[in-house]
Amino acid sequence: MDIAELNKIARAMVANGKGLLAADESSGTIKKRFDAIGVESTADNRRDYRELLFRSADAMTNNISGVILYDETIRQNAKDGTPLVKLIEAAGAVPGIKVDQGAKPLAHCPGETVTEGLDGLRERLIEYHKLGARFAKWRAVIDIADGIPSYACINANAHALARYAALCQEQGIVPIVEPEVLMDGGHDIDTCARVTEFVLKEVYQQLYYAKVQLEGTILKPNMVIAGKKCAKQAGVAEVAERTVKLLKACVPPAVPGIAFLSGGQSDEDATAHLNAMNAGHPDLPWALTFSYGRALQAAPQKAWGGKADNVAKAQAAFAHRAKMNGLAATGKWQAALEKKAA
Repeated sequence: MDIAELNKIARAMVANGKGLLAADESSGTIKKRFDAIGVESTADNRRDYRELLFRSADAMTNNISGVILYDETIRQNAKDGTPLVKLIEAAGAVPGIKVDQGAKPLAHCPGETVTEGLDGLRERLIEYHKLGARFAKWRAVIDIADGIPSYACINANAHALARYAALCQEQGIVPIVEPEVLMDGGHDIDTCARVTEFVLKEVYQQLYYAKVQLEGTILKPNMVIAGKKCAKQAGVAEVAERTVKLLKACVPPAVPGIAFLSGGQSDEDATAHLNAMNAGHPDLPWALTFSYGRALQAAPQKAWGGKADNVAKAQAAFAHRAKMNGLAATGKWQAALEKKAA
């Protein structure tokens, strides 16, 4: 393991004013996205859509530091035969790959899941490195409801994340460690903070036990935010303050960067919260940026609608969202910039 090289890649992934595009939707998820815009989810349509994103020169060059790919996508070629990975590299971004095999029901823990995919992971990582991947992603899912999460669930997921991260580093791949506390329930912001603290502390303990070098990792956490069904929603400033306070208590300064997931927030909320954190806390030990999927892609998907004539329009929509989030990653975003563009 070359920790200096891993650290160099990790730092490039959280470069100033740039963040990650999560284009790693599974076949099932991309089908749902395409169904919503009336597009059939075929291999060609998926390729055409992702190609328009990766060829969006403005967004990719200025505001996207890396792209998380799905197994199908890392093997696909653009219409002209160029591997999609090469399009990403040509824009100066780092190709990455989702390597987990999804959240499955956890035995004896009703309503809870553990992420699987450790079997054969070393061999898959060797292949993905040859295909051009220089970072990977593994998502653990922690739900909040009556009586959950249990320690069994938190521990099982933290342990799996640590084993995954160690295997990645062994193969020269930077692991994105993603323990997502879901915002789907009716829980309040205090509950989210309490559970997220428990999860992050357990994750960093397991990473230590697995001998993972933190300098060669990226954390992809949820923000501290009330569940969607909670009657009382916190304002932007409170979400930002509570998230930063929690991260300071849980994330060692050796970690180069934290790239938030959007977790079902609206495009603008995800941008506003990230911006408030960076604007209010310019001297944090780690870079704070974005690793958004839907919050970067909903607008371009809608603009594209599966039509070749709409590619330029879709690329403009993607470039706008990437720019807004790039500004948020430096604390320079303003709501007025959204309205101006609209």
